[in-house]
Amino acid sequence: MAKTKGRVTLPSESNFLKETQEMLDKLGADALRDSDGTKLDRQTKALPAKIYETYFVSRGHNEFAKQHMEECQQLYLMSKHHLATGETLTIDFMDGYYAEQVTPDYVHDVKKWWEVIDRTTEAVVPVDEWEIDENCNTLVVKSAEPFHEYTVSFLVFAIWDPTQMYNHITNDWGDVPHDIPFDVRQDASALFSEEYLKKWLIDNPEVDVVRFTTFFYHFTLVFDQDAKEKFVDWFGYGATVSVKALEEFEAEYKYALRPEDIVDHGYYNSTFRVPTRQYLDYIDFIQRFVAKKAAALVKLVHEAGKEAMMFLGDNWIGTEPYGKYFEQIGLDAVVGSVGGSVGCGMTLRLIADIPHVKYTEARFLPYFFPTAFYEGNDPSVEARANWLRSRRAIMRKPIDRIGYGGYLSLAYQFPKFTDYIADMADEFRELYDYIGGTKPYCSLKVGVLNCWGKLRSWQTFMVAHALWYKQMYSYLGVMECLSGAPVDVSFINFEDIMEPGTLENLDVIINVGDAGTAFSGGARWGEEAIVSKIRKWIYNGGGFVGIGEPSAYEKGGRFFQLAEVMGVDKELGFTLSTDKYFHTECRNHFLMEDQSREMDFGESMKNVYALDADTEIIEYSNNEVHIASHKYGQGRGVYIAGMPYSFENTRLLMRSLYYAAGKKEQWNVWQADNLYCEVNVYPEQKRYAILNNSDQEQTTRFYDGNGAEEQIVLKPCEILWRNM
Repeated sequence: MAKTKGRVTLPSESNFLKETQEMLDKLGADALRDSDGTKLDRQTKALPAKIYETYFVSRGHNEFAKQHMEECQQLYLMSKHHLATGETLTIDFMDGYYAEQVTPDYVHDVKKWWEVIDRTTEAVVPVDEWEIDENCNTLVVKSAEPFHEYTVSFLVFAIWDPTQMYNHITNDWGDVPHDIPFDVRQDASALFSEEYLKKWLIDNPEVDVVRFTTFFYHFTLVFDQDAKEKFVDWFGYGATVSVKALEEFEAEYKYALRPEDIVDHGYYNSTFRVPTRQYLDYIDFIQRFVAKKAAALVKLVHEAGKEAMMFLGDNWIGTEPYGKYFEQIGLDAVVGSVGGSVGCGMTLRLIADIPHVKYTEARFLPYFFPTAFYEGNDPSVEARANWLRSRRAIMRKPIDRIGYGGYLSLAYQFPKFTDYIADMADEFRELYDYIGGTKPYCSLKVGVLNCWGKLRSWQTFMVAHALWYKQMYSYLGVMECLSGAPVDVSFINFEDIMEPGTLENLDVIINVGDAGTAFSGGARWGEEAIVSKIRKWIYNGGGFVGIGEPSAYEKGGRFFQLAEVMGVDKELGFTLSTDKYFHTECRNHFLMEDQSREMDFGESMKNVYALDADTEIIEYSNNEVHIASHKYGQGRGVYIAGMPYSFENTRLLMRSLYYAAGKKEQWNVWQADNLYCEVNVYPEQKRYAILNNSDQEQTTRFYDGNGAEEQIVLKPCEILWRNM
């Protein structure tokens, strides 16, 4: 492959000048950045490359923060459940929290801003029936009901930034000062954030790109008494709360938020929770504030002749790039991390699809840290796996730049790794030159239906960015499969369903998740207007693919409200007395033609049964249905018990989409019959590509746009480009 240059960012560090220049040349990199624990010296910044520098808005300025501790960021926390055994109950509400991270807010009136709840009845305890002892951080309930459980919802000040805290503890930074986060909603902090940036821009003329990490509010991350993560939600708005924010919210919305609206029974409005109207109002309120404040800082950067880039992580809350107000910030670029155990393709599409910026950039794993770069390990193995899965998504929507983070001096000691990523960089540039800015051919229009819709595009089932969880990997595979599939994917919510044109613009709806969650939909499936409209659309020719517990809401003698669409329902024990005779599998079914080994449904779904003889039972084992299909008027439903990411499941999902959409006869159009291979077509460029997504040689039968076929042999990881 010819050596090319550009579209690559490398980390560097002080006193590593000669080697940095060598690595710039080797990878064809055109930009350098600092990283966690590193700084670029003047000599490095003078190299012929664009210079990125990390900028913290609301942390890393302790001299200011210590003078304004009343302007620290705040959170609402909930105590443990405490059992009353008598009429008086003493609650140590800080039990289970890390005192070096958070401290109770006694500055503001606790009787106004705190809340004690009898969790047995869910009644709020009147404020005259409890008292606070500030000296020992305890609360006494004076008229408790014996054997009821009580909790305290209380305000704290955050006195240690959670990202710096994590790095501090993990890397044993000893006496390095704790970064104190401050709140730019407060007057002094707002003024400081702008004035300091003005001075910084003057003092750093050699910086080309200001990399905001990120702006104001960290995702919710709270540590326990052992300094271990207690609660983490990558989408959590918990750290945006303050007395001033609550007062301003009430003035605008004409109703007051309760502490319970934030702590949410201790679930803290996690992204898996079906959002309340109060929480959606609060999200909107915060996003508008953040967009306005961030836009002011971005304007200063532009006036200084520099670019403004946002890191998609850390203090990103309120800047959600698929939200209504993101465009108002005026950013030039967004950069985010890609890879890990969750989904390389999904996280890449999360970044690549972001609108309203000039360019997007992906930080690939592994980071140049000792966790991957140590004697005896070959980090190129992880790099190759991440690249192959990310490349699928790039073929559908390329990011504009790639890069790495960490310590370049570490990676430099692993020439096999640097050789591999140098080849990878050349391949990326070739891909971008071929397809950047063009729209690939899409065979279907697919809508992913959940409670979040467009706001959380490509973020379905994330808990903490790039981390694996047992409860969601069986479903997250759907997003990873779709990230590189030749379909047009949109994310819709239940409000969108009621808008004219939403359903008419789709071929298939996917609903996937556990019952009661925001992703399946919970009680939204109990709304007559929504269910009737979706049923009508499917009956008139639409397709529905349900995975896990789709449309789950017990009502009207059904658990799956679209049970008649899919031909299956889940046994809750209520219909055990009703005999279920239907368990004969359909052999040689279209959906199963690529399945060559035991199927993987992940955690799967138990006790699903066929409703009647019209249900096509496609996989039946352990006395339950795992794949089924059913005709519904002119449309069709497909049910699958779970879908972790794999080559086999990618093909199963694609066949399910075609089958549900009534387009089975179009399967062998722009298709490869080997499940390790995929075809991408670019009509504007009059070019197509046949991918080998594995690191083994593959032979495949290839079908062109007219269905004509030929046998092709692809080398490991090869992309075969052809003109149409």
